Amino acid sequence: MGSDLTVGYAAMLEQFHPTEVVDLSAYAEQHGFSGVMAADHYQPWVPQQGQAAFVWNVLTALGERTRGDIGPGVTAPTFRWHPAMVAQASATLAAMYPGRHWLGIGAGEALNEHIIGGYWPEAAERSHRMFEAIEIIKKLFRSGIEGKDVKHRGEFYTLESTRLWTMPEVPPEILVATAGPINAKRTGKLADGIITVGAPLEKIAMLFGKFEEGVRESGRDPQGMPKVLQVHLSWAPTDEEALANALTEWPNGGMKFPKADIRSPHDFAQIAKLVRPEDFEGRMVVSADPDVHRAAIQRYVDLGFDRVYLHNVGRNQREWIEVFGRDVLPKLSR
Repeated sequence: MGSDLTVGYAAMLEQFHPTEVVDLSAYAEQHGFSGVMAADHYQPWVPQQGQAAFVWNVLTALGERTRGDIGPGVTAPTFRWHPAMVAQASATLAAMYPGRHWLGIGAGEALNEHIIGGYWPEAAERSHRMFEAIEIIKKLFRSGIEGKDVKHRGEFYTLESTRLWTMPEVPPEILVATAGPINAKRTGKLADGIITVGAPLEKIAMLFGKFEEGVRESGRDPQGMPKVLQVHLSWAPTDEEALANALTEWPNGGMKFPKADIRSPHDFAQIAKLVRPEDFEGRMVVSADPDVHRAAIQRYVDLGFDRVYLHNVGRNQREWIEVFGRDVLPKLSR
């Protein structure tokens, strides 16, 4: 694995008990994976996945049990959370594990956010809320470092005079998950890096271009700013098992439409009945051949990603970690 390439473990709190997630993450690190990301979910995508632990507790346990980077990939600081709470959670984690924690932020999905019973707005408003939240989080990070109170009154949020009292010397990087050109450019202006989930290569190239435009407009150099990718894949000893795992455990990977407006895992389960094997093509590599996976991951690395987090959708985590640690990670290079 190239020295400036990080290949991490995407821990699925939607699929595994938190204790098992921590054990698997430590096991992944022993086999050459570097760093862990875990998403802030209140519910799993489908009931079959079966879990949804509180991400911040798990990240703290990961801080104790592993040595690499730890990031919530991602949390939405916009509906269930006031941005001030996400800023405090992130600053505390970074104070406990200096230089290891990054803050991954997204615009949210109804699956997790509808639970508080508020109005669920359209995508454009969700983005505006997210970027205003990032402004507040950055203000609070600065307040902790400068030791001065800050406040905020904007379109969506109010923050009365306060500061972060527990703060690391260097604030956590803020990375934003984005899938569209406008948000990619705004991410470049406001954030420290970009996160995306596996997508067609030409789309990613376009997002990178917009992100770099935004970075330059903010007076910074995009060179060396983190580009993070989460890859969902299905590996098993046979192609048949790999496909069965994809259809059973991660049918949402074959759903070719935006999922942010669906509220219930039970609704996803009904839609999952319509997912066919061919729906994963071009969206998720399903194969028993580690080399097929390696080639797909290498293409993303060649495009410019410097941190890639892998999620094998099956329950066969330990076996997969061993195989990829031996046959895939050592052969990837930037």
